[in-house]
Amino acid sequence: MANKRYACIGLFNPKSPENVGSIMRAAGCYDVSSVFYTGTRYDRAKDFITDTKKVHQDIPLINIDDLRKILPLGCTPVAVELVDDARALPAYTHPDRALYIFGPEDGSLQQEILDWCGAEVVYIPTQGCMNLAATVNVVLYDRLAKGNNTRSGPLF
Repeated sequence: MANKRYACIGLFNPKSPENVGSIMRAAGCYDVSSVFYTGTRYDRAKDFITDTKKVHQDIPLINIDDLRKILPLGCTPVAVELVDDARALPAYTHPDRALYIFGPEDGSLQQEILDWCGAEVVYIPTQGCMNLAATVNVVLYDRLAKGNNTRSGPLF
């Protein structure tokens, strides 16, 4: 039986090549299929200096003008943002197929993205803001750690 699980990442207007490189490394570690990003700030500064495993050669890193245009078939968009009505990540049950969307290092996701994600908005309950790459790692690790707590149940 084929693995029904699928994860990809959407980055909304990232600015730091260090964070994007670290996110690409996390994508390789946690079996992410692709990474999409919007905006031009990263393109002006891109350099894979923290993608030491050169994951960008195996996992596509694709610039797109609107993350809503690239939702893979059967995927649920999940916003990761500290807003009212967001669910705490420790209590969240991940979709089997997800597009995790993260805001920029120096801002927040646009309301249109939050509205598009509907009830699928989560936050990490910390004392302060986390680094973008660290946030991606925590969300992907949470998905991995809850392997039996996804909507379709155990992998094996």
